[in-house]
Amino acid sequence: MSRSMVLGVVAAVVCGLATGWCAAADGSPPEQPAANAKEAPAAPADVPVAHQAVAPKPLSAEVKKGVAWLVEHQLKAGAWGQGEESPQMGSGGSLKDQPSVADTCMAALALIRAGNSPAEGEYADNVLRAVQFVCGEIEESDQDSLFITAIRSTRVQSKLGPYVDTFTAAVLLPEVKDRMPDEAGRKQVAAALDKLLAKIQKNQRADGTWGGEGWATTIQQGLAVKGMNRAAQFGAKVDATVRQRAEKQARDSFDRASGQFSEAGSAGVQLYSAGSNLGSVAESVKTNRQQQVELETKLASPSASPAAKAEARATLERFQEAEKDLEDAQTAVIARLDDKQFIAGFGSNGGEEFLSYMNIGESLVVKGGDPWKAWDKSISQNLNRVQNNDGSWTGHHCITGRTFCTSAALLVLMVDRSPQPVAEKMKPK
Repeated sequence: MSRSMVLGVVAAVVCGLATGWCAAADGSPPEQPAANAKEAPAAPADVPVAHQAVAPKPLSAEVKKGVAWLVEHQLKAGAWGQGEESPQMGSGGSLKDQPSVADTCMAALALIRAGNSPAEGEYADNVLRAVQFVCGEIEESDQDSLFITAIRSTRVQSKLGPYVDTFTAAVLLPEVKDRMPDEAGRKQVAAALDKLLAKIQKNQRADGTWGGEGWATTIQQGLAVKGMNRAAQFGAKVDATVRQRAEKQARDSFDRASGQFSEAGSAGVQLYSAGSNLGSVAESVKTNRQQQVELETKLASPSASPAAKAEARATLERFQEAEKDLEDAQTAVIARLDDKQFIAGFGSNGGEEFLSYMNIGESLVVKGGDPWKAWDKSISQNLNRVQNNDGSWTGHHCITGRTFCTSAALLVLMVDRSPQPVAEKMKPK
């Protein structure tokens, strides 16, 4: 991929606004759920409707094989364990089949991207049982700490940070809270999400981070910011100050002069820092765009007080600054997409690499144009090439568990199916 190509054309790709999900890439209607699928409940009228930034590709043979592998390895409790690890990491040992919240959230998200929900789709029951497991863990957790599970010392926790379960749950639950098969399920998810967000907001540090020891905690931080913003985008109440602190931390991590991102918590790997912080700013900007209309209305209202207008004006100015920072960070990352050393991350594939690819892809798919198309083609070819014969993916360093790696790889291959709030289609004035 030439640098002139990726920098030459950058265009926003906007799919037509319509209720529900966009049509398939060939213009055909979305696939119908299996005959035995449960009927999806109607979302309340005030729930923000999500769309995809581009018309998604049909599911590839590799994706279908990976999804089937995940379904086959779901545990009886509805959870997933970390699965078999590479020999140099000890092959999983006693943790191989121990339920893990983070692994379960990642697997459930992969099934959702493949066209399932807790109420509809070929694997609706698998998603439903996974969500019920995650909610059960949150219900059993205390009210104050950042932990949502008593399960400790998983590989993902040791590498990304001890609160990774909390933050992956924050990414999953907003997407399913209004897609449960009945009212009791919707109430259960809403209560679990409220408790989860309260714990996240209560434990944020003044610098916008959440701390915790780990090998690449910048990725855990990125999941935290993604979860908070996804919750806000899907209608949950998120403290504006907490979200603003996290946005500032991510924006401050980028140095325009060098085009580099802070390596704090990244194990010295630019791919991890770039992916996490770019993803954080991108998610924050999506939420900002959703809130922009309300602020502009307040600014134009003759009944709004001068103080309210001044606050709205200051917030809109911050939104514009975040837009500029996102544009600069995207340009810097796009310029490095043909740098094999940057793309290689730590030097070989691991769960950290796959998650970083997902974060970069989720930012580029909204930006659209040739950079997105070239990235999607290149990264898809790479991941398809390293897929195991049984449909799984295995890491070769750090996070090597097949559940996490398979789920993350699938999320990369289905980035074009990631949900975007309606307001994401609206460019700021």
